[in-house]
Amino acid sequence: MSLTAQQLEAMMPDATQLLSDEPEMESSLHYTQLALLVACLEFLWRSRTDFFIGANLTIYFSRQQLRNRDFRGPDFFLVKQTQKIPRNSWVTWEEDGKYPNLIIELLSVSTADTDRNLKKRLYQDRFRTPEYFWFSPETLEFAGFRLVGHQYQAIMPSQNSQLWSEELELFLGIANKQLRYFTRDGNLVPTPEERAEQLAERLRSLGIDPNTIN
Repeated sequence: MSLTAQQLEAMMPDATQLLSDEPEMESSLHYTQLALLVACLEFLWRSRTDFFIGANLTIYFSRQQLRNRDFRGPDFFLVKQTQKIPRNSWVTWEEDGKYPNLIIELLSVSTADTDRNLKKRLYQDRFRTPEYFWFSPETLEFAGFRLVGHQYQAIMPSQNSQLWSEELELFLGIANKQLRYFTRDGNLVPTPEERAEQLAERLRSLGIDPNTIN
């Protein structure tokens, strides 16, 4: 006898009680890098309400995983075509079965092997996440993969050693030892603070003191 959708939903844990269960970031380098990735994309897409960014947030995807607590969530993930609202965690069975469109892991000594192997296979085979990147804030190791058929294939770098993301419609690349976003034309996507400084410099070039503008 097959179960109805309502019966299946009733079998799953109460998602309102599922809080994120992630450890602290490995170092201040990792924390700064994560905050940078979030701030730049949030600012670039500030007029959009159809996406969710998870930062060091648990993804719950099965009863077994919930019971075993054997999965550490991605450092950074993006889900498109969803509501931009606060969440305590990402619970796939409460999100129409949606998995991330893009994942970025920040490598560290303790996680690098898992990120390169176990998690890569999970994101490829279970999540079916279209794009997966990893970056080490310490060694600057950087790689990206795109799902082609049933397997990840390495994304070939541009002449500037940047990797194109179809999900973001941006390049990812290293600048000043940090992973940053770049536009199709190669321009660095600024943080809100960098954008404010750019505007201030433009005003100064016009002979206007930005401090006098209300």
